[in-house]
Amino acid sequence: MSFQPVLPVGGYAGWKFLGRTLETQQAAFAKAPANLRDAEYFRANIAKATTAEALVADHRLMKVALGAFGLDDDLPNKAFIRKVLGDGTLQADALSNRLSDKRYAALAKAFGYDLQPPRVGQSDFADKILTAYDSRQFEAAVGDRDGNMRLALALQRDLGDVAAKTTSETTKWFTIMGTPPLRTVFEGALGLPSSFATLDIDRQLETLQDKTAALFGTPGVSQFSDPAQMEKLVRLFLVRAELAGGGGTVSGQSVALQLLQGATGGGLSLLG
Repeated sequence: MSFQPVLPVGGYAGWKFLGRTLETQQAAFAKAPANLRDAEYFRANIAKATTAEALVADHRLMKVALGAFGLDDDLPNKAFIRKVLGDGTLQADALSNRLSDKRYAALAKAFGYDLQPPRVGQSDFADKILTAYDSRQFEAAVGDRDGNMRLALALQRDLGDVAAKTTSETTKWFTIMGTPPLRTVFEGALGLPSSFATLDIDRQLETLQDKTAALFGTPGVSQFSDPAQMEKLVRLFLVRAELAGGGGTVSGQSVALQLLQGATGGGLSLLG
């Protein structure tokens, strides 16, 4: 039987437990027989896949490649993925550059099939992809237990990279808006309605900046390089999600108090 993540409670209390045990749980998950077989096959064969066509033709390589970027659902979409990989990212009109979901551009850039030679032959390539794959697959296993916890893990993994980029704050916001897991967390943490995505894109940007400034003191994404601000964002997301879901381990009144404390920089004394 494969390793199943341990989450004794949900909400922010569950998140704190997961944080304390994350390294141990991830290591145990990576050592599950199925994951070890995936890693062994990928290491042995990825350098041979020197074209997008060769990669797409190998189901087991595709499974790891797409899984490393959270694109598992695209495994049947061979023609689409072949085009994404084949185009690469160097040309402005490359397919991945025209897609709103930035995970496709990350996939295409990582494999570099528009380069000669592609990156698949680099000595550390397999290690990089397998590290991402293990992380994403662990998140998916956590998501089988608690979808919001999976989103929080994805945020913790990806938001710091976006925040640290040297691009403009507007570009960083558009990256968040084009990355579904990050977008979902921000919308939830900021209390935005489901209709938010129907607004004009510039209006969405303005709203995200205004709401972020109101709750975090500044509208910029760069502030989330600070672990304290990152944790505050996760806390707001999980506590709001718990409130929307009917309370869970704490009462609605307690959740509302936690939100107030989070917004003003206070602690979460009710959760330890």
